[in-house]
Order: sequence, then C-alpha cells, then structure tokens
Amino acid sequence: MVSVMWYRRDLRLEDNIALAKAVEESEQLILVFHINPEQFLKNSINHDAFFASLAYFKKEIDRRGMHLQILYGDIKKSFSDLKKKIPDWTEVYFNKDERGFGKLRDDKMTDFFRDHEIAVHAYMDHYLHGAYEIKNNSGELYKVFTPYYNKWIQLEKPAPIKVTIDPEKVLKKALFKENEEKLKKMVNDSSLTMNYLPGTEQANKQLELFIKEKMDKYNKARDYPFKNNTSRLSQYLKTGEISIRTVWSAVQKEVSSESQITFLKELCWRDFYHMVYAGNPDQKTQPIKKQFSNIQWDNNVEQFEKWKHGQTGYPIVDAAMRQMNQTGWMHNRLRMIVASFLTKDLLIDWRWGEEYFQKMLIDYDASSNIGGWQWAASTGTDAVPYFRIFNPTTQSEKYDPSGEFIRKYVTELKAVKTKYIHAPEKMSREEQVKANVIIGDNYPHPMVNHSDARKRAISIFEESKDIVK
Repeated sequence: MVSVMWYRRDLRLEDNIALAKAVEESEQLILVFHINPEQFLKNSINHDAFFASLAYFKKEIDRRGMHLQILYGDIKKSFSDLKKKIPDWTEVYFNKDERGFGKLRDDKMTDFFRDHEIAVHAYMDHYLHGAYEIKNNSGELYKVFTPYYNKWIQLEKPAPIKVTIDPEKVLKKALFKENEEKLKKMVNDSSLTMNYLPGTEQANKQLELFIKEKMDKYNKARDYPFKNNTSRLSQYLKTGEISIRTVWSAVQKEVSSESQITFLKELCWRDFYHMVYAGNPDQKTQPIKKQFSNIQWDNNVEQFEKWKHGQTGYPIVDAAMRQMNQTGWMHNRLRMIVASFLTKDLLIDWRWGEEYFQKMLIDYDASSNIGGWQWAASTGTDAVPYFRIFNPTTQSEKYDPSGEFIRKYVTELKAVKTKYIHAPEKMSREEQVKANVIIGDNYPHPMVNHSDARKRAISIFEESKDIVK
C-alpha cells in the first residue's frame, strides 16, 4: 500500500498522530508538504518564519535519509500531478483542521481524494480536545470560558505518541525538484532578521528551559514583560514543531503548584478559542456579539500607522509594538494593552489590528489571535465589557514599574527618570533637555487624551447597541 503523509502545521517527526498511523499502516510512504500561494502574506514576518521552519524541517528529514516532497501551486492540480507520478497511491493521512481556511481546504480535498479513489485518514492532532468534543449539558458549544474549563480540566488528556519511522519505507526520490528550488528561493528572499531558532530539538529545549527555570515563578511573574518569564512555546505550537500533548505531559509531571495550574489553564484557553472559531466560522470578519456590529469606527489611517510603528506617545504601547516589529513576538499582557488602545482609545476597527498581528507575529494562531482581538474589542464571546477600558498609563505603571521594558525598546526614553517614564510629556522643558528627549520632536505627544477617548468609546459602543435594539 502506497500512502501519502500530508504535512501542514505539524512539522515534526515525533508525537504526530497522522504520521504514526501512516507509518504503522503503510508499505511505502511519501512525505508531502503543499505550498499554497493563496496563503502568502506580503512583507510578513509570520510568513517568512513559517517557511524558515518548513525549510529546516525538510533538511532534518533529508538528513535522516528520507525526503520531503514539495508541492506548489493550485492544490488540486498539485495532488493530481502527484497521482500521475505515483499511480499506485491509494491512501492519504493528515492532521485535520476544524476551522477557518484549513477546514475549507480539508473539506474540498476530502471530496477530491475520494473522487480519485484515495482513502482519507484524518486526525485531530493540534489540540488537547477537538472543537466539538466538549459541550454543555444542553449539547451546545460553550460561550463562556470558566464552565468550559471546569469540564475541560476533568477530562483525560491524550498522551504523547511514539513514532518509529523506517527510512527505507519513505520514497527518497525528489518528484518535483523545481518546487524545492522555489522553497529555497522563498527562504533566501526572506526579510527575516531576528534570531529565529526553528526545529523540534529547539522546541524541546525551550520546554525544558521553561520547566526548569521559569515555571515555578510563572503564576506571579508572567504578567511582567521585563521579567521574560513566559514559556515562549507559542511559535513552536503554531508550526507544530512541538506537540501540545508533549507540552501537557511534561508540565503535568511536575509537582502541583499554582504556577503549574495557571500554565495548564492557558492551554485550555487555546482549546477554548479553537472551539469558538469552529462554532463561529465568520468570526475573522464579523463580530460574535451582533449588538456591536454597527460601531462607528473612526479608522484614522494616520493614527493606525503611528500605532503600528510605536509612535503613539504612550511608552508602554510604543514599546510593545516595537517589540513585535523587531522580534515577531509580543508579551501577552502587552497584546491586551495595545489592542484595547487601538479599539477603544483610537476607535480603530479590531479587524485592522488583527490583520496586522497576522502579518507580524511568528506565533500567529488564527483562533487565539482573532479571539484575543474580539475579547479586547468587546465584540467576542466572553469578552471584556465595553466599558472596561485599559488605561495604558496605569497598566504601564503596574506591569513595568521601573520602565525597564520601555527603555529597552523606546530608546529615546533611555535617560528619562522612572518618575516620568510612563508619561514623559509631564517633564518640564528643562527635564526633557536633560533626558535628551524633546516631546513633540524626537518622541511624540500622546495621540489622544485617554480620559476623553474612554468617554467617546463608551458612547460609540452604546450607540451601536441602541441601533440593534
């Protein structure tokens, strides 16, 4: 039996359900990745990082005496070409998607494979629990996190899966050399400049580092961006260079603590937002709460550009945006702050921010990112109330009290005293000169007055609710 293992966002040879099944049930195996230009993002760190991971994964497979075939272009034509080259191919294995673009692709290709008499073996691999696995007592998907978590935490979690692959089973001949050259060119043309470390080995090292050196402080330190006490596993979960089962199992083995419980709850949020997206397939473009479908967004393009580039005049917002632009990653507390600032202080559509994060985050996960933006904008399920609006200055004072994080990314403020680091516009002219920063010259005035912006946002959101009535 000739089978295809179709890789997507599961770039690993270990703890991979579809791969384990394919190895177990196949006489000959073809490892495949399909590059779909429909999914390309221009000028995107997210795009460049993913394909850097793919290229690294391909090298790792080749190093082990196997070969990863690269398909490129129209998806049906690509697999048709593969079938022509391998007419004995009869089975396809993959880890399925339950929401978004991936689900539409999987539904379309399942029909295609069956039309071509290719048996489909699809598995839920990306999450601890599938999107439709956990329902309330009425048989419906949950809308609120806490009751979902209460049921989720009681369920047994799947264990890591051992995969033993015989390289002799895997087709070594390159079937589409021209496509491999395209992948090489994509990686060579990449604008990725940060120290990006791909691969399962690196992911496992990061997991070990987190457990040994950071997890015991996670509960108390995770909200402080200058402490660097988060797991930093999100980029590897996004590409599938590490399995969620591997992460759960490793953390679960540790002595029970508040930090352990808090971290495992974060894994539940990942499952929760996946369920929410599956149950609300249009949530990337439409608010879940319909009473906020008529918000009169200001959508000032000039202000949006300043927000994107960290030029808002609010140091914590600017530091956060510059961290993402420079590193492809942003601390979770900061994601909430900048999202609240964009949607409430500037009254710019959350979809603009979500799309920019999609381009810039190396750990971009559609379910979590869309869910987070709808939460901040008060338009999503179990979202923050529309009248609860983060004050960027008080958030800065609470989570970066000494300004250490701010000074790292907003270098114009390096010499500013801690007394003024959260609101440098309060310095006198003389103090500004001493600190080598002139507000309105080499660092901007605050774009808006937060107090006024808060009142405006509440009024606009209430007007939207009235329209729906």
